[in-house]
Amino acid sequence: MNALFARHALLPEGWQGDVLIEWDGRGNLTRVEPGARPPIGVARAEYVIPGMANLHSHAFQRALGGLTEKAGEGPDSFWTWRDLMYRFAARITPEQIEAIAAQLFSECLRHGYTALCEFHYIQRDPAGAFYARPAEMAERIAAAGQQSGMGLTLLPVLYSHSGFGEQPLKPEQARFRTDVDEVLRVVEALEPLRGGQLEVGAAPHSLRAADSEQIRELAAALPGGRPLHIHIAEQPGEVRQSMEFSGLRPVEYLFEHIDVDARWCLVHATHLNEKETLQLARSGAVAGLCPTTEANLGDGLFPLPAYLAAGGRWGIGSDSHVSQSPVEELRWLEYGQRLVRGSRNVAATPARRDVGLNLWQDALSGGAQASGRPVGALEAGRRADLLVLDSAHPNLEGVLDADVLGRLVFCGNDNLVRDVLAGGRWVVQGGRHMAQEAIARRYREAINQLREAQT
Repeated sequence: MNALFARHALLPEGWQGDVLIEWDGRGNLTRVEPGARPPIGVARAEYVIPGMANLHSHAFQRALGGLTEKAGEGPDSFWTWRDLMYRFAARITPEQIEAIAAQLFSECLRHGYTALCEFHYIQRDPAGAFYARPAEMAERIAAAGQQSGMGLTLLPVLYSHSGFGEQPLKPEQARFRTDVDEVLRVVEALEPLRGGQLEVGAAPHSLRAADSEQIRELAAALPGGRPLHIHIAEQPGEVRQSMEFSGLRPVEYLFEHIDVDARWCLVHATHLNEKETLQLARSGAVAGLCPTTEANLGDGLFPLPAYLAAGGRWGIGSDSHVSQSPVEELRWLEYGQRLVRGSRNVAATPARRDVGLNLWQDALSGGAQASGRPVGALEAGRRADLLVLDSAHPNLEGVLDADVLGRLVFCGNDNLVRDVLAGGRWVVQGGRHMAQEAIARRYREAINQLREAQT
């Protein structure tokens, strides 16, 4: 029977007791009824919460984790890290990217992500030519999603220039090169894969890599309602380059030239002034925050308090995958703000004082919007994506509903996710992924091949 009885479940209106949750064979929730009696033969759980959406991922970078933490001869920054990433991206094969993505997705599922937006920019072969099937690399990511059970939003990337002012691509960027027609060709090729567990949008890489005319053309040609994502204002260097090119800061320039609305996710948006913060908040777009990657790369801190005060929407992503845990992203988000402000409980308002609950619910809402999929809440009509927490763990022993998210986000480093349902399918049980051994074996083979190619 496709059903679960939760003693305590986090619904859109907050924690509710004795909740009967049912879903159909297509992976959609059909009934979420609080105050129910436990049916005979239905599995029971103590604490159930919605699965989290990961709104920004470059799956292949999972294999780079921990390998770029050696200092160079000069100052290290995002730009020196990017050079190392380019060299890695030059060698990866379709088979290897599928194996790496499946490993990443299985890890993300075990830690509580049930949906993921893949910002996918390795489109061509190592020589810079398209594969016989233009969507070959994106199809490999989709295959990894099927193997792991991860719900996906694929975002083929528009990547035409190396810098502001339509600077020509560098040789190491040859695998990323696309124009608008080529991106739309990949989107069209992925159309047969669309369904309950997969959506397809598009992503202008950045204002450095796509000019405003291209971005407008792509946004107009993409079917209505599909998500659009873009990297923006990640680094002070990017802000300086934008000012030198146009006299405008990146977000200011984007809003001057593009109709930004709720379809959009502005990834990072780290370096905003007051005007840009209000523009983004009022647009209805989502700010895509990736705190562990932004910390790893020395990017800076998003202006969270001012953005929340303006009613801005946001979600979290694991980006370069130095972490695969939504808990760590949310903890870094709040703790970074505490450190720079010298105060506690920053993500709170007079009307919403529970910081753990606020962070989880806001990230659910923003992640669902950015994914373009019906996820992010336990209610009929949404995807059957949920997490069963480990009520036997000491951190959750005898805890009140009101304290569950505080315990989850801010207490200890153990993974409190026990079971995971994604698209109506149990993909993690007892903390183990259903295909953990097979996926890990293929991942090891891919990593060994890449290591041999490097030596």
